[in-house]
Amino acid sequence: QVQLVESGGGLVQPGESLRLSCAASGFTFSRASMSWYRQALGKERELVAGISNVGATNYADSVKGRFTISRDNAKNTVYLQMNSLKPEDTAVYYCNALYYRSYGKVVSWGQGTQVTVSS
Repeated sequence: QVQLVESGGGLVQPGESLRLSCAASGFTFSRASMSWYRQALGKERELVAGISNVGATNYADSVKGRFTISRDNAKNTVYLQMNSLKPEDTAVYYCNALYYRSYGKVVSWGQGTQVTVSS
């Protein structure tokens, strides 16, 4: 049973910080590429940040310099540190995993966690 469980979302004011966590199970986490996506109301889901199995990272232009993705393979957990939050960051944030089975690559999604940035 593959599971991706996000936590850490909530309501914060502009300029504040939040740290999201995604606890993974059911696959070999250390070999997987992990990422965070978000979907705001009325908008399509977009990639926020990704981290490969070897630690290479990439970010959406809108969050560069503010967000940091990291992983702890010993804890099977990926994090998203979000600083200097803006109202435009309000969205449901989803954890994503790209991993491998004998038949090929598999993509899995978490249930999402709400982040609301409002004054």
